[in-house]
Amino acid sequence: MEMHTDVLLVTANVGSLFDNVGEIEGDWLREFFMTVHMHKPRFVALHFQEVGGKDYMVNMGHADNFFWTIESSSEMDDFDRVCVYVDSNFRAVDSFTALGSMYFIHKSLKNIQQYDFNVKEFKAVSGHNKYMGSLEGVTTIEKEKFPKNFWPDFKWSRKGYMRTRWLIHNQGLDLVNVHLFHDASNLIACNSSPSVYSANRKKALRYVINRISDSSYSPLPFFLFGDFNFRLDTRSLVQVLLHIETKLFAYLHQAVFRENNGKELLKYDKEISAFHDVITEEEIHFPPSYPYSEDYTKPTQYMNTRCPAWCDRILMSHSARDIIHRREEGESGVVYNTLGSNVCMGDHKPVFLFFPMKTITH
Repeated sequence: MEMHTDVLLVTANVGSLFDNVGEIEGDWLREFFMTVHMHKPRFVALHFQEVGGKDYMVNMGHADNFFWTIESSSEMDDFDRVCVYVDSNFRAVDSFTALGSMYFIHKSLKNIQQYDFNVKEFKAVSGHNKYMGSLEGVTTIEKEKFPKNFWPDFKWSRKGYMRTRWLIHNQGLDLVNVHLFHDASNLIACNSSPSVYSANRKKALRYVINRISDSSYSPLPFFLFGDFNFRLDTRSLVQVLLHIETKLFAYLHQAVFRENNGKELLKYDKEISAFHDVITEEEIHFPPSYPYSEDYTKPTQYMNTRCPAWCDRILMSHSARDIIHRREEGESGVVYNTLGSNVCMGDHKPVFLFFPMKTITH
């Protein structure tokens, strides 16, 4: 018999939240809790990138508090099982990714298990399981920083992916937290179409997809959500823009990125098209998720450092799309949107996908 389990996936680059400790956090949490309250999911997955911010050596101590605040909040009381994985050991330069993943299981969700990659089997989840610091030897995740030799010409940074695997009412799925490379210079990004940065991201994303689809563990439907750093095809776009320097992107019409949710610009969002053979996405009806002003009083304004783009995404395998239950007309169904569209959330607006997942009961 087919049933549905309501699932909420959220991805958030929290770098600027940690760099402005205190200011943004209250609103950020309120927006997240409000979304949970509104949609009433039974399973929540939160994927964070840039935990600790740019100044992570100073701010990493705050990460413990941030995750604890979410975990222990009264708003999440009904989730009686929690799994937290935060790769915060910045001293391990070769493996540090600054990724954090949190999973919440509602008390009403009885039939759920998590995969142990070491013994290659699913196991029951109970209580609160928290892993911070080094994640070496944690067998319920698979984590990798991108290999150094990938990008000989670029500064090697804390980018990579982290995967967990779940069995919810006999439906298996992989949830993968991803952080890909950014555009270091607007000018270089303009040189070619697609840009050299775009080519780097493409290589990295293909690498992740190959890793999670190889035969080490039998492949399952997967959701990839994180900061893909996808950018608009700047060279094509720049004909309608004004003034560009290495770290300045001043444009004629700030409004063009928000009116009609930036719909006019989606045609320049081309990076995912190379992957249509393996991944798909719900339709985007929200403005670019980055780079918003970090000024508390300007929550809907973009900074002029970079061309606004849909960096934060929730992508899925075609098999994952098949397990999304499309409700009848009039019923609340799938929602793909940003969190906190009118509140300062930092330079990235978190992006969420809420959907009823088809599950199987025997």
